Amino acid sequence: MALPYSKKLLELFLNPKNVGEIPDADAKATEGSPACGDMVQLFLKVDPKTKRIEDIKFKSYGCASNIATASIVTELAKGKTIEEAKNITWKNAEEELGGLPPTKIHCAVLAVDALHTAIENYEHQHGLLKEKVPTTPETITKRLKHVIDPRKGIDVIRAKTVKEILVRDGVAIIQLDMARGEEFAGHLEQEIKERISPLWDITSVEVKFTNG
Repeated sequence: MALPYSKKLLELFLNPKNVGEIPDADAKATEGSPACGDMVQLFLKVDPKTKRIEDIKFKSYGCASNIATASIVTELAKGKTIEEAKNITWKNAEEELGGLPPTKIHCAVLAVDALHTAIENYEHQHGLLKEKVPTTPETITKRLKHVIDPRKGIDVIRAKTVKEILVRDGVAIIQLDMARGEEFAGHLEQEIKERISPLWDITSVEVKFTNG
C-alpha cells in the first residue's frame, strides 16, 4: 500500500535539516507537548544589525510529518529577516513539501506557530516591540492557551488548570489547580515559565500549586 506522503516529505523525515539546539540562541519557543503527541522546539540566532535569521535549528517529538514540516519551516526561515519570516504560513510549508494528508495539517501549523512565537519572543527580549503594552493577566492567558495539560489533553486555560493569574511589579504569578507532587507538575511549571518569561516587562515568573 502506498504511503500518503510526498517524496520530499519522506526525504526530510529520513534526513531532516537544521536538527539540533543553539546553546546561545537569541530566542526559542516550544509548541505542543510530547505527553499529548507532537511537539516542536525551535531556536533562533539573529544578526543584531540586519535582523536576519543567521541560524535556526529545531528539536521535535512526533511523526514523520512533524519532523518534515519542522525541517522545511527552518529552511524557509533561514536567511530571511524576522519581518519576512513572520509571513511564512503553514500553507507555504505544505506546498514546499508537495502536500500533506488532511490529518497532518496540524503538524505544519505547529511548526509555523513555533517560528512565529520564537520571533515574538525575540522582539520582546531585544526591545523591538513597536508598542510596549504592559503585560496583563489577559496577555498571559493568551500565551498559556498554548500550554497543554498532559492529564487532560487540552490547554491549561480550557482545562481550568490555571486558577488565577496576577501581575505585580514585573512578577507574573500563576496559581495552578494541582499539587506540586502530581505527575507533570514540574513539566507544566517549566513550560509556563518558558512561555511567560520572554515578555518584555516580566522580571520573574512564580508558579504556585494548591499545596504550596
